[in-house]
This record gives sequence, C-alpha cells and structure tokens, in this order.
Amino acid sequence: MKIRSHKSKSQVIVYDADRVQEPGPTLFEPGYWERQGRVSGHATGRGRVLLLDTDFGPAVLRQYLRGGWPARLSREHYLFTGFIRSRPMAEFRMLAALTGAGLPVPEPLAALCDRRGMFYRGWLLTRRIMHVVPLADRLADCLSDPALWRRIGRVIRRFHDAGVVHADLNARNILLGPDDAIHLVDFDRARKSPENARAFAGNLMRLRRSLQKLWPAAERDRLDACWRDLLSGYGTAAELA
Repeated sequence: MKIRSHKSKSQVIVYDADRVQEPGPTLFEPGYWERQGRVSGHATGRGRVLLLDTDFGPAVLRQYLRGGWPARLSREHYLFTGFIRSRPMAEFRMLAALTGAGLPVPEPLAALCDRRGMFYRGWLLTRRIMHVVPLADRLADCLSDPALWRRIGRVIRRFHDAGVVHADLNARNILLGPDDAIHLVDFDRARKSPENARAFAGNLMRLRRSLQKLWPAAERDRLDACWRDLLSGYGTAAELA
C-alpha cells in the first residue's frame, strides 16, 4: 500500500496510490457513480453506503452521517478540529494499519474530509469484501456450528491482541465468507489501547447484547452454548461468560 494525500484549502484526500490512480472529489459523489451506471447496490451500516463497480475493483463508498439527537441539527456535518483528527482520516489510517498487520478488514482505498467553515463532511472508500454475509443474517444457520463460533472468538482475539478496541462490535459488523473467512468491518472511532482488558471485555459484552437482541426466539436456549463456544475460541476468562 502506497499512501498519498492530495490537499487543497478546504479538502484533504488520502488514498492508496497503488490502486487509485486519479484521486479527486468526484470519487466520493454518489451522482458521479450513478451517472456511469457503476452503482451495483446499497448496504446497511453507519451512514449512506453504496456498492460500486470501479476501475480499481469492487468498492464500498460510505458517507459519514450522524444518528441520534445530533442528527436533528445536521446529519452530515461534524465539528472540524483538524483534518488529521477527522473521522474519515482516522478510519483510513486505522484500516491501513490493520491491513498491514494482516488482520481481516476491508482495505482502505481513499478518504475525503471536506471542510465547510467550522464543520466538515466525510467519506470513506474501501475495497469491497466479496461473497460475505453479516453474522446477523446467518444466525439461524449457525446455531449448531460450534466450530464457527470458536473461529469468531479467535478472530476477535487477534484484534484484541493487536490492541484494537472496536467502537461498535455487533453481529452486523462481523462478516462470514467462504472457506471459513471471517472479517470485521466498521472501524469508525476504533482506537488502539493495548492490554486494555476492560475495553476488550466491553467489546465482548456489546456483541453479546447484539446477539441477544437478534437471536431467533424459538432457539433462545442455544445462545448460551454458542456464546461459550465463542469464548472458548477467544480464550477469555470464565467470569466473562
């Protein structure tokens, strides 16, 4: 990965020059891709998400949008405190570091921070991971697959061993792919905090709450067994079970 940046007075684009040959603000405009017939679908996730077919391969474009009460003021504007501290720049750097460490995440392609006075808007372009399904959409098929739950636990442990604290580890941010592949996505506001056992336990409990919310009602009795298998793969202390 060859990381480069393109700066103007009000915008900064950071990108992987090995893949993106002509960086520019049009890369982050949904209308640009729609006019070319390059939008292949939409995806759920934080913000506005488009699935793209680009000259540099399948990609995902996400605009950062606010939720909750801040969205009443503005869905797309964030307080500007510097380009380097903006959410798209931070997530690009995190994904670049995790990709370099060999962790299963989307490869970052480009990010844009567009300043508008005291505020900014942001976009992130990543390489699309093909043929994957969120764990949330496969729960009914995973109830009797202890090996899968152990693999999920091992993957989460790899991130924690690398000191990575995911900001929203839930069943939609764990992707299941062919050949037993498991990826984590959505590293907005993720941070490095090595050996932070409390934060890592918080990640696991956030995932547990997500599973409880989505678990098929008719199979509620299987949740504890699957969770024990996940913790077995993770290798965590028994008291977190």
